[in-house]
Amino acid sequence: MHSDDTLERRLLNRVRALGALAVAYSGGADSALVLAAAARALGPERVLAVTAVSESLADGELSRARRLADDLGIIHLTPRTNELIRPGYRANGPDRCYFCKSEVLDTITALAHEHDVDVVATGTNADDASDPHRPGIRAGRERGIRTPLLDAGLTKADVRRLSKHWSLPTWDKPATPCLASRVRYGIEVTSHRLARIDRAESAVRALTARAGIHVRDLRVRDLGDRTRIEVDPLFVARIAALPGLAGTLAEAGFAGLPYKVEPFRSGRLNSEV
Repeated sequence: MHSDDTLERRLLNRVRALGALAVAYSGGADSALVLAAAARALGPERVLAVTAVSESLADGELSRARRLADDLGIIHLTPRTNELIRPGYRANGPDRCYFCKSEVLDTITALAHEHDVDVVATGTNADDASDPHRPGIRAGRERGIRTPLLDAGLTKADVRRLSKHWSLPTWDKPATPCLASRVRYGIEVTSHRLARIDRAESAVRALTARAGIHVRDLRVRDLGDRTRIEVDPLFVARIAALPGLAGTLAEAGFAGLPYKVEPFRSGRLNSEV
């Protein structure tokens, strides 16, 4: 295990070598660390934070991302992206993320060039690269996108350690992948499906909070003919027993569909192809 100082030095050296930089900034722990490293290594005036805004971005994520960029003194750009116009994205096969990342990275690269910035970086870390099911990484490689966390050998655990060392509010932020990741492969991704997933997750989180249950990880999976709510294993039974759960799902747009509450597992749909 490397010390915080070693992790910091490796990452800052990688970022410093890139020069002026646009960061594909979702607001998650990984891209937030890249953004903070760029501010430290290059100065905030040589950095752009770019958050792609579309139907696949969960409610509240943009405002949280904006706060950190503002705190770092970095210009924050929020271009609209149109993943849904790409047939490969809507078709929702196992390579869906390739088409999503292609749209997002093409948009960010073009916007960076408008601001005289030639280099774009993502928050891809060493654990991501070891996952065989990461078609989005291929989209980045094809476009010459830089990956300072990966290049410096930082794992997800390293990202959280260094983020905590730098007092970043994202150090323990749960993963918040795009809303399309909740739709079973083979079911068309539509704005309606993404919106009702977003509403359902916000509503279920609010319902559990009112019941005194503070979940960390929560997903509402759209399985086509049914719905699956995934939560921290400790809370499965309590949340399944909440009397208002069925009504909450119905109001969000899942009326008439059976549902189950099961333990959360990241990337679960990838194993159900």
